[in-house]
Amino acid sequence: MPADMNALADDLAAETAIVRELVAGLDEQAWRQATPAPGWSIADQISHLAHFDDVAVQSAVRPREFSAELASAAQSGGIDPDAIAARYRAMQPATLLDWFDNARARLLDTFRSLHPSVRVPWFGMHMSAASSLTARLMETWAHGQDIADALGIRREPTDRLRHVAHIGVAARPFSFAAHGQPLPQEPVRVELISPGRDVWMWGPPGAADRVTGSALDFCLAVTQRRHLDDTSLLISGPIATGWMSIAQAFAGPPGPGRQPGQFRPGQDLAGR
Repeated sequence: MPADMNALADDLAAETAIVRELVAGLDEQAWRQATPAPGWSIADQISHLAHFDDVAVQSAVRPREFSAELASAAQSGGIDPDAIAARYRAMQPATLLDWFDNARARLLDTFRSLHPSVRVPWFGMHMSAASSLTARLMETWAHGQDIADALGIRREPTDRLRHVAHIGVAARPFSFAAHGQPLPQEPVRVELISPGRDVWMWGPPGAADRVTGSALDFCLAVTQRRHLDDTSLLISGPIATGWMSIAQAFAGPPGPGRQPGQFRPGQDLAGR
């Protein structure tokens, strides 16, 4: 059964509302506060989301234009998220929030009208419209985590994490490719406990290599918002261990991730 684009868009809208609530009442000094992403402020996190919302719409409705700009950027050394963040640092918070609101509204309206299986170009790959929208949800949740961490705010995990976990599992081949490593042919079984206490499963049940634990910890790991040492995931087998050491749910070059000991296991579930 094809993915329901309206249901995906509704989930992204709900995740968007959480991020917006985190920042809407901040003063300018708080917008400039550093986040765990090295060199990035809260404002940078929002400009990143708004920028790539606009780019995602371009890829869907003007794919040739997107591909031409991507090729031009590749000739100039590739996409540099830090340079993109620096481009918008003079924007005032109110203007930045308006941009995010408008860019996200355009994204949702555009993707609701697309067939879930239509292919759209992205950075180094093509993906279905459903996968592209799921990736925007993953990015929103991950950058929202950076903002929440900067503010010391607790976010209650929801079953929307299934989208993030799914793209984290699906990105296993990309994780190896991004590090110039061949993809092992042995399967990995992933079993996660959802916030609602269901069990989410991927991979054959008899696989020797396994990743088990909370869906929240898995999502924090594959988005590189927590070092594996700061999660309670149980990882068994050399293939699973190798994958989780480089797991990356987002496009682009490998990120530096977080340092071991930077966060206590379960810290994101603590209060302020």
